[in-house]
Amino acid sequence: MAAITDAAPFMARDRDLHNRALVRGWLYVVLLVLFALVLVGGATRLTDSGLSITQWKPIHGVIPPLNDAEWQEEFQLYQQIPQYAELNKGMSIEAFKSIFWWEWAHRILARSVGLVFALPLLFFWATRRVERGLGPKLVGILLLGGLQGAIGWWMVASGLVDRVSVSQYRLATHLTLAALIFTATMVVARGLAPHSEPAADRSTQRLAGVIVLLALIQIYLGGLVAGLDAGLSYNTWPLMDGKVIPSDLLILEPAWRNFFESPKTVQFVHRLGAYTVFVVALWHMIATRRRQPGTTHARRATVLFLLVLVQASIGIGTLLMHVPLHMALTHQGFALVVLGFAAAHWRGTKGAYPLPHEIALRT
Repeated sequence: MAAITDAAPFMARDRDLHNRALVRGWLYVVLLVLFALVLVGGATRLTDSGLSITQWKPIHGVIPPLNDAEWQEEFQLYQQIPQYAELNKGMSIEAFKSIFWWEWAHRILARSVGLVFALPLLFFWATRRVERGLGPKLVGILLLGGLQGAIGWWMVASGLVDRVSVSQYRLATHLTLAALIFTATMVVARGLAPHSEPAADRSTQRLAGVIVLLALIQIYLGGLVAGLDAGLSYNTWPLMDGKVIPSDLLILEPAWRNFFESPKTVQFVHRLGAYTVFVVALWHMIATRRRQPGTTHARRATVLFLLVLVQASIGIGTLLMHVPLHMALTHQGFALVVLGFAAAHWRGTKGAYPLPHEIALRT
């Protein structure tokens, strides 16, 4: 009897670690689907395909047109919006199909990620593999996903009446919320992973968190750049329009509009955001290596800076090459890589979530 009692904590620990491994593996699958969703969303924007489906049918919309009559029906709906009348008048049905499939793929992936998240969550909850305190986090992510679907349609609706493209405000909001969901999922997954080092000092934790916040802001600024096609002009670096600080940055009234509606100002602010992320990541690497040399925290800070450096190089290359599709998608995808690693690093500086059996022993 005593042997069984002595072994109980070890059995509880093994059970907790096993359950965590299952939940963590599921969350990594969710991250992969989210990554694919954002990339397809970027391609949809860059190919001007996002307005090709003019109705929001969460259930019926899963089935694409299956015959010529249905394709004509979809095409006629598209022909009623300003984008067709002003930009694509005379488009063939085959050309329409090419943009339709991008938007359809984006929507079907969005529905898929909801199922990939919700169904396993129900299973893990029913089998009591969701730890106390973890449930609200996972339900919160699920609710953000539902909100994201509504914001996606809110974004598309902005381009169906008076515009030939979607609102850059709504596009940036849609992209940033996707990045926030990706970040939250990564943080939870990393919190469930084993950690080989004790938590880092508070200063290291705070600066790691600042980098996550800066990366999210930079992604929002990138959404504004994409929404305004701001990357298609001023394709030089390091100078912009021949100057370090270009002129005519505040020509719109009131002045705040320039930061959201002027392609020139938005691109310049996006550049400043990139410089800020670079400098803060560099300082974080140096400071962490000094305070905690040889630790995994220091090694992760170094990898994070190198990822930021690669992303900066991709961004510059994308700009100088006048934003070809493959480079733009690489830039967007690698932004998620940087954000995901930054989020995992931040959670790593804080240590893993306490195991359920450890919490039980404390109480």
